[in-house]
Amino acid sequence: MKNRNVFVRLLAVLITLGTIAALVFSFASCGGNDKYDFEEIDTEYKGTTLKVCNWGEYISDGSEGSLDVVKAFEKVYGIKVKYDYFSTNEELYAQLKSGASYDVVIPSDYMISRLIQDGLIQKFNHSELENYQNIAPEYKGLYFDPKDEYSVPYSVGMVGIVYNTKKVSEAEVAEQSWSLLWSKNFKTGELINMNNPRDAFGVTMCYLGLDVNTTDPADWESAYNKLREQDCLYLMDEIYDKMELGNSFAAAYYAGDCLQMMQENEDLAFYYPKEGTNIFVDSMVIPTSAKNVGAAKLFIDFMLDPRIATENANYICYASPNLAVRTNPDYDYCEGTDEYAILYELPASYKEDPARMQYYHTLDDDTQKLMDDYWMDLGIEE
Repeated sequence: MKNRNVFVRLLAVLITLGTIAALVFSFASCGGNDKYDFEEIDTEYKGTTLKVCNWGEYISDGSEGSLDVVKAFEKVYGIKVKYDYFSTNEELYAQLKSGASYDVVIPSDYMISRLIQDGLIQKFNHSELENYQNIAPEYKGLYFDPKDEYSVPYSVGMVGIVYNTKKVSEAEVAEQSWSLLWSKNFKTGELINMNNPRDAFGVTMCYLGLDVNTTDPADWESAYNKLREQDCLYLMDEIYDKMELGNSFAAAYYAGDCLQMMQENEDLAFYYPKEGTNIFVDSMVIPTSAKNVGAAKLFIDFMLDPRIATENANYICYASPNLAVRTNPDYDYCEGTDEYAILYELPASYKEDPARMQYYHTLDDDTQKLMDDYWMDLGIEE
């Protein structure tokens, strides 16, 4: 799935968390599969367990010759990682709200704001992270964490449309519009929208030219009525198989994941709709339910290391907020590649009007309930 170019090298990084220790990576390639030897670092957290919850397929996992980041962390620190997945921000929120205990989770911006509001994540001192300096300035002080007290950016992305060039005519995509998802020229199952209310309504509001964070009930009613006109499947991770195998022909989804689909099926193409879209930053946070905060900080700093961050960025195909990634010669999607254009170069219409790129914000209780009620009325099964 990924085109890797991993060189033999030695990486030594100083990590400071109360004490300074040298982390040494040695890389050797054999038969297309990379083998790694790590120097162990002895900390007070050795022998403990770290619980991490992340999106599916959202960390370099050792497949296709990539680095298995979780195993690398376990090898270095002697900390066992229990790794779980969630499919939507709302699913993660429900888990944390019901008392689930994790040490590190990686939600999106608007959900981080909600988690802060509800006291479900905790502050921590970023000065304890040796590699926090690698985060680009434009991804610090964002609206959901203006003082950078709770979160550390992991990846950046926008929502767009991936489509099959053999099944979708040039006329259908000529305007580069969200209207493709409302086309009557396709059968049931051939078009896909996202199976979570925030994104499905977000796509629709962008198409209608509405503020995705509107509190006006009339706007939500308009979006609800527009969604009722769609004849889409509503999926999340299942989108991969549908699009890669050619069983569905167009889908709204996150650009990084669309790039992965395009690597599997050369007939797939992508665009950002002219009406605008959602931009998001997914960040690493520590829940208040965390039982191993010290190990959580070690893990977050490990994820910010230039080599580890590059491995993750290569694997998940999302834009990286880590400056050390973009200048790393091992980064697959450097300037000049087609992938770089999708990840880092904005369409002309977005440059002319940056307001076309909208962050989701936490909805007030009344608006949240209205959205949830409309979603239930649509009868979409998650």
